[in-house]
Amino acid sequence: MLSQQIVNALSQGAFYAMFAAGLTLIFGVLDILNMAHGAVFMWGAMFSWYLMSVLGLGFGPALVLTVIFCGALGLLLEHTAFRPLRKRGGGHLAPLVSSLALSIVLVSVAEKLFGTRVVRYQTDTIPFQKSLDVGFAQISLLQIVLMVMALFLTVSLWYLISKTKLGRSIRALQENPKVARLMGVNVEWTITWMFIIASALAGVAGAFLGVAYNSASPYMGHWIDLKGFAVIILGGMGSIPGALLGGLLIAFAEIGTIVYLSSDYRDAAAFVVLIGMLLLRPSGLLGSSKEVRA
Repeated sequence: MLSQQIVNALSQGAFYAMFAAGLTLIFGVLDILNMAHGAVFMWGAMFSWYLMSVLGLGFGPALVLTVIFCGALGLLLEHTAFRPLRKRGGGHLAPLVSSLALSIVLVSVAEKLFGTRVVRYQTDTIPFQKSLDVGFAQISLLQIVLMVMALFLTVSLWYLISKTKLGRSIRALQENPKVARLMGVNVEWTITWMFIIASALAGVAGAFLGVAYNSASPYMGHWIDLKGFAVIILGGMGSIPGALLGGLLIAFAEIGTIVYLSSDYRDAAAFVVLIGMLLLRPSGLLGSSKEVRA
């Protein structure tokens, strides 16, 4: 039914928003395509699965440890794939290739540790399995938690960037890195925290997706990177609310295609919407073009 599909679109959009919020934090400020973001997302799912299904931890403790672990991966990513090239003035292409290489390494390590098969969570470890009847639709408690978490994280990230000292440093860095450094902004420290936060958000998204679909594999990050880039371009690069709005629009486009056409065209629909946005408003729905001054 249509009402059920709307609920599904809202929960799917919330998941996209959580993943894309971290991606837009890096892309919107540094103008860098972090191709390893999907691999960090994959590790969030695989690591939470290991903690819950192998070690027997509950979802709450597993989520906290996953956030810490993926934040550490972000720190590793920034120090190995981006910082050395940034110090040498590597431009935009070199970090893209470097992060892609590290993504392949992370996937290979996951293959070695967990195998190549799709793993399933033990049923008793999956939280919030109860469903509620809301009018003509059913919504699970997990979907509710996912939507609330996405909204909370988006608002928290917006508050961090708008109201905190770290956020002021990020905004200064976004305007002009050279001027920010002259004004006393610790550029390396700021960028490091950006990668930690972005990777932690990817880990949360991976953990929730793994639990929601009861599956995880070393290859689950391949497709989500493309969807994430579509979301941030649609919503506006560098815009945190835009990531939420873009995620919802992509999800509704996919669900609408499933309802009225066929699931075979689901992925195509998202990129048709993206192409239309690039033609009509290249800066995205909530983005704004900016002039960078030397």
